[in-house]
Amino acid sequence: MPTLVKCPTCQADVTWSEQSPNRPFCSKRCQLIDLGDWSFENNKISTAITSDTQMSTQDQQEMIEDIEAMLAKNDDSFFQQ
Repeated sequence: MPTLVKCPTCQADVTWSEQSPNRPFCSKRCQLIDLGDWSFENNKISTAITSDTQMSTQDQQEMIEDIEAMLAKNDDSFFQQ
């Protein structure tokens, strides 16, 4: 039986599988709406980051490189709405 989750943006049912590339979101639109909420600081992490949970500079750089590589895999339509 497939696992169903609710889209965080619109609450539609989403099947959690390889055939759902935007999971946990139902669509690219809902994914971008959520990203916009974070960028406008409508969403935020409720607890302060303490020194024991902060990432090293090297870890931060590796994470940035991973994100850039992930974004580079997308075609130009990904960045247009």
